[in-house]
Amino acid sequence: MSFNLGYLVEIMVSVLLLLTILYCVRLNNQIRLFKADEQTLRATISELITATEIAERAIAGLKSTMKDGEQDLSARFERMERVTSELDEQLGAGELLLERLKRITGAGRGEPEPAAAPDAQAVAAAAQAFAERTKARLSKLAA
Repeated sequence: MSFNLGYLVEIMVSVLLLLTILYCVRLNNQIRLFKADEQTLRATISELITATEIAERAIAGLKSTMKDGEQDLSARFERMERVTSELDEQLGAGELLLERLKRITGAGRGEPEPAAAPDAQAVAAAAQAFAERTKARLSKLAA
């Protein structure tokens, strides 16, 4: 019976050894797959880093373009406000001049002059605007 028991122990050790070898082969395959996945993951991370750097440069370029555009728009807006102000002044001066011309032509026809006296400040402003326009024209002609 001791012969059978020794034989049985040897068979069990052989089976356990075979199971251990099969388990090691399985683990080796899994480790090989993990290493392949690791290389793929490293490549993906490298591509993501490159894409992030490109995106950061693009964002910096967009910020610079936006800043330049904002400065250009600010300059245009200021110029537009100046032109609008000048046009308002010239329009007011033109209206005053038109009223004066109406009064003058009405006086030439013998029509009675309106009872209201002209506003001295408005006339002064119109004269000032007219003088400025005349100076601007003369400076353009001189240049």
